[in-house]
Amino acid sequence: MSETSIRSHEESVTVEASAEMLYDLVSDIARTGEWSPVCTSCWWDDEAEAGQVDAWFTGRNELPSRTWETRSKVVVAERGHEFAWVVGGSFVRWGFTFAPARTGTTLTESWEFLPGGIAMFEEKFGDDARVEIAGRTQQALDGIPKTLAPIKRIAESSTDAG
Repeated sequence: MSETSIRSHEESVTVEASAEMLYDLVSDIARTGEWSPVCTSCWWDDEAEAGQVDAWFTGRNELPSRTWETRSKVVVAERGHEFAWVVGGSFVRWGFTFAPARTGTTLTESWEFLPGGIAMFEEKFGDDARVEIAGRTQQALDGIPKTLAPIKRIAESSTDAG
């Protein structure tokens, strides 16, 4: 495979805020639209399970060319350490981890196209699967820094106010 063989990526930023504060921010999925360049809104499928492992939420995604919804399952919910979910339960894993930094916390966002997602794209798009996978991969690579920057700004402005 060529450059489209990238199946996972992560980037980090140092945020002058506690790991717990950052966790509370990013795990509040109703706020996702404040920082995501694609996901404009999210809601818990069952509010009683909000934020827990195995809880499902729905996200509304918008690009100039299309709008769609996905369901995701929380797979890690460890306050101050990691919050992660898998789109469709087996397609793509997204997550945030939090590590101590000299000033504040290193916030890392990660993305991984899982084998189930590759298989789904091959089934759905046939001969066009590679092109579709490459496009989604590029969206993730472009989107991570566009997500981290506003999270940093929101967290640091909240810390200043508090």
